[in-house]
Amino acid sequence: MQSSLNSIIDPSYSKASYDKAYARSTSRTDPLLAEALTKVSPEAQKKTRAKAQEFEAMFLNSMSSQMTTGIKGEGPFGDTTGTGVWRSMLTDEYSKSFAKSGGVGISNDVFRTLILQQANRAG
Repeated sequence: MQSSLNSIIDPSYSKASYDKAYARSTSRTDPLLAEALTKVSPEAQKKTRAKAQEFEAMFLNSMSSQMTTGIKGEGPFGDTTGTGVWRSMLTDEYSKSFAKSGGVGISNDVFRTLILQQANRAG
């Protein structure tokens, strides 16, 4: 949803342009990351970004699951037969969506750490 909102506000927005802008902004403020990015292939960077995003989604899913376990009542988070499975699927999809839209920033730190490790192994 966030990416569609961004594309309405800025028609030139795309995930690729966001990633390039992130790389530029972090490389200006983080020379260590900028150097590491030169040692890691673009394909590996893309895979690392995806894994970092998956990690953030997993973290957000865990948080959301904990927040919704005690909810009782009617509606989508009610305490009826089968809502536990439905609730877990819903929180999983919400978490993936949040992480894909930028999340809470965990994926950026995970990405940085993984890229630095890969660069150390390569260089």
